[in-house]
Amino acid sequence: MSTALPQNIEVKDAHIHNLKHIDVKIPLHRFVTISGLSGSGKSSLALGTLYAEGSRRYLEALSTYTRRRITQAASSQVQDIKYLPAAIALRQRPSVPNIRSTVGTMTEGLNVLRLMFSRLASHQCPNGHQVPANIGVAQAMAVAGAEMGRITCPTCGVRFSVPSAEDFAFNAAGACPTCGGLGRIRQIDPTTLISDPDKTILDGAVASWRLPGRNFMPYVAEQIGVRINVPYKELTATEKNIVLHGAKKQYKISIPTATGRVFNMDHALYENAYDAVTDTAKNTHNERTLKRLDKFYNFGICPDCHGTRFAPKLLTSLLAGKNIAQVSQFTIAQLLNFSQDLTHYFPDNMQLLVKRLQTELTHTLQPLVDLGLDYLTLDRAGQTLSTGELQRIQLTKTLQNETTGILYVLDEPSVGLHPDNVTGLIQIFKRLVALGNSLIVVEHDPAIIAASDYIIEIGPGAGREGGRVIDQGTPKAIMASPKSLIGPYLSGRANILSHPQTRGDLFAHGKLGIQIKHKFNLDHLTVDFPLNRLSVVSGFSGAGKTTLILNSLVPAILAQTKQQPLPTHVAKLTNDYIRHVQMIDSTPIGKTNRSTVATYSGILDHVRQIFAQTDLAQQRQYTASYFSYNLKYGACPTCGGTGTIDLDIQYLPEIQQICPACHGKRYNPDILAVKWQGYSIADILALSVTEALPFFQHEPAIYTTLQTLAAMGLGYLTLGESTPILSGGEAQRLKLVTQMGRIQKDTLYVFDEPSVGLHPQDIQTLIKVFDALLADGATIIVIEHDLDIIANADYNLDLGPKGGAAGGQILYAGPRADFVKAPKSITARYLKQLLTHNNSI
Repeated sequence: MSTALPQNIEVKDAHIHNLKHIDVKIPLHRFVTISGLSGSGKSSLALGTLYAEGSRRYLEALSTYTRRRITQAASSQVQDIKYLPAAIALRQRPSVPNIRSTVGTMTEGLNVLRLMFSRLASHQCPNGHQVPANIGVAQAMAVAGAEMGRITCPTCGVRFSVPSAEDFAFNAAGACPTCGGLGRIRQIDPTTLISDPDKTILDGAVASWRLPGRNFMPYVAEQIGVRINVPYKELTATEKNIVLHGAKKQYKISIPTATGRVFNMDHALYENAYDAVTDTAKNTHNERTLKRLDKFYNFGICPDCHGTRFAPKLLTSLLAGKNIAQVSQFTIAQLLNFSQDLTHYFPDNMQLLVKRLQTELTHTLQPLVDLGLDYLTLDRAGQTLSTGELQRIQLTKTLQNETTGILYVLDEPSVGLHPDNVTGLIQIFKRLVALGNSLIVVEHDPAIIAASDYIIEIGPGAGREGGRVIDQGTPKAIMASPKSLIGPYLSGRANILSHPQTRGDLFAHGKLGIQIKHKFNLDHLTVDFPLNRLSVVSGFSGAGKTTLILNSLVPAILAQTKQQPLPTHVAKLTNDYIRHVQMIDSTPIGKTNRSTVATYSGILDHVRQIFAQTDLAQQRQYTASYFSYNLKYGACPTCGGTGTIDLDIQYLPEIQQICPACHGKRYNPDILAVKWQGYSIADILALSVTEALPFFQHEPAIYTTLQTLAAMGLGYLTLGESTPILSGGEAQRLKLVTQMGRIQKDTLYVFDEPSVGLHPQDIQTLIKVFDALLADGATIIVIEHDLDIIANADYNLDLGPKGGAAGGQILYAGPRADFVKAPKSITARYLKQLLTHNNSI
C-alpha cells in the first residue's frame, strides 16, 4: 500500500450556480488564490463547493442532536471531491454586531481582562478600605461553597465578597443598572418637541401633540391658561413651563369642530409635551407610530456609568491603579504594554499567576496587532467597525487556535485594508500554511495574488460567460500566460490609468469645504474638495475617512439643504452648489430573492405593462398587477412566487430546490400562457441584459436602462437575478442605474469602497462610470484603499499617519502627480511602487 500523502484536493464535476461542470486539482498545504472577474464563479467554487462540502463532511461526524442546533451550509452540487479537509470559511460580509458587542467581547480580550481584575486587582471593602492585591483573592475564588470569593479586610477586619470574573461582565451582573450595560440611554431631545416657535400652538407648534390621540391637547392647555393663538416664542415662561412640564390632570374642555358644532370632553387628560411622547411609546406597538417617535429621541451618554457600561461599584477595584473602565479605554497596543508592566506591582508569590494571565492576554490580542488593529480599544462599539475591521477580528479568532490540517476558505479578506495592512495579512496567511493548513483565498488584490503559491483563474467572463477554469499555475506562470486576465496586472503590463488627468486649475468649477472642530480623532481640520472632479480619500482603517465624509461632510450638506443647524462638531460648511447627495455603498440590495435586477432597475414595471396590453391579457382582463410574482394573481401557488421551496429536514442542512410546479419560473400557468413576441414573462426574466438589448430596441423606457446596465459592465446579469447575492461592486453599480444620463451639476456622489468584489479589469469599468457621471456635471468623492482607484483621482486626500489616536491628520491634499512625493504618507509610498511597477511614472 502506498504511504504517499495526497498532494491535491481533486474536484470532479462541480456545477453549482454558473460553474460549467468543472474538474480541478487544488494543491494541499499551500496558499492558493482564486481569481476572476466579478460574477465569474470564484465564490461558487470556493464557498459553494469546497467549503460547503468540507463543512458538511465534518459536521456528519457530530451527533444528530448537535447538528440540529448548527447553521449548516447549503449542499454542494458536485459529483465527487477527494482529499478534502474539514473547512472553515470567513465571508466577505461578516454579520453586523449587536448593540451590546464591543471589540473586547468580540475578540474575547475582555474575558481575559475580567479574569485579571477578579484575581489580581486591589478590591475595596464595604468600609472604603483598599485591600492590597494578594494571592489570597485567587485562593478564595477556588474555594467551593458559600465562602467562595470572600476575603477579610486587613484594616477593619470586615469579611466581604470580591467580584468574580462574571461580576465584571457588563452584559450580565456587571451592567450599569441605569443603562443596562449599553453605556447610553434613550432620552427625549428637548429641541424636537417644539417644531416651530414662530407657529401658534393651534397651528402645530408643539410637535409631540401631533402624535395619534393628542389633537385635543391644545384645548386642554388653553383651559389651564396657555394662550394657543399667539406664536409659541411669545408665550410667557409660565405658559411654556405648562406646555413642557405641566401636571397630568383631567380637565373639562370644549372643542370647536369644522362644522361649527362644539364637542365636549368632561375628562380630558392633560399630557405635556414630554408626557405625550413617553406615554405614546408605552402604549403603542404600531411600527409607523414607533418610527414617528424616533425623531423625538436621541441616545445620550449614561449619566451614571459615563458610557463605560460597567456598574459604578466595580470601578473601586484597581489593577495597577486603574479601574476596568480605564483599562478598557486603552488601545490594544497600550493594553499590551500595560499588561507587560504588571509584574512590577505584585509580590513573588503572585508572579506565576500574573505571567499566566499576561500570556493569555497577549495570545488573544497579538493577532490584532499583526493585522493592523492595534489602534482599536476594547470598549469600541462593534457597530462602529468597518467591514474590513470586522473581518480581521473574525480572522484573529481563528488564528488564536493554531489548528493544523484545516482548509481555510477566505472571501476577499483584503476588504477595508490599507496596502500596508495587506503586507501583514500575507504574513498571517503564510503562518497558517506553515502550521500545516491549506488556504484558499478568493481575491482581487494583485499584491495578495502575486504572493500566493498557486493561482486558479475562473472565467473568461461573468455570469453565463464564466464558470470555467481558464488558467492555473504559479504566479510566475500566470504572469507569462496569454490566456490570463489577472496576469497583466501582476506583471505590470496593464494600463491602470484610464481616467484622463485634469489639466489646469482643479478648483476651476468651485469648491466644497468643511471645517471640523472636534470629532473622534479629527481636531480643527479644514478640508476643501474641488467640484466636478474625482476626489479620493485614502488612509488606514481608523484614520478618520468615515468621520470626515460620512459623519461630517454628508450630514452637514443635508442639514444645510433642509435649512437646519449644522452638526455641532462642524464649524463651517462652504457650499454654493451641491444640493443633493447620493450615497452609494456596497450593502446588499434587498433581503430576499424577490428583489431582482428587473424589479430594482424598474424594467419589470415596463415589461408588465407590455404584457398587460397583449390580446390574451386584454381578453382575460389581466392588468399589469397580474404579471407580478409578488401578488397572488400572478404568483405560482406552490412557491408563492419565489421559484424555490425550502425543505426542513431537521438535523440535515435545509434543502432549497426548484419549485416542482412552476420549475423556477415564479408564475402560475395562466400567466405563463400569455406571450409577447413568442416569450412568456418568465422567459424575459431569464434573458441576460446583453441578450435583452436587441429584444427591446423598440421599447425606449426599457432599452435605455438596459444600455446603462451594459455600459456599467453588468451585461452578464439576468433580468431575474436575485440582487441580495450580488457582490458589493455589482450592488454599487446597480444602484447607479437610475442616476445615469441626468444633469448632475448640483449632485455629490459619495462612494464607500466601491472596489469591494471587483477584479482590476472591473475597476477600469467602474472608472468609466465615474467619467460618465463627471461628464454630466457630478462631483464624486470616493473613500478607498484600492491603489488603482487612488491612482486615477483628480484630487487625493490622505489621512493618517495610522489609525485611531495616531490618525486624523492631513498628510496630503492635492493632485495625484504630486501625491507620490508626499514624505509622510505611507499610502503615497505604495502608490509610487505601483506606478513604478506599471511604468506609469
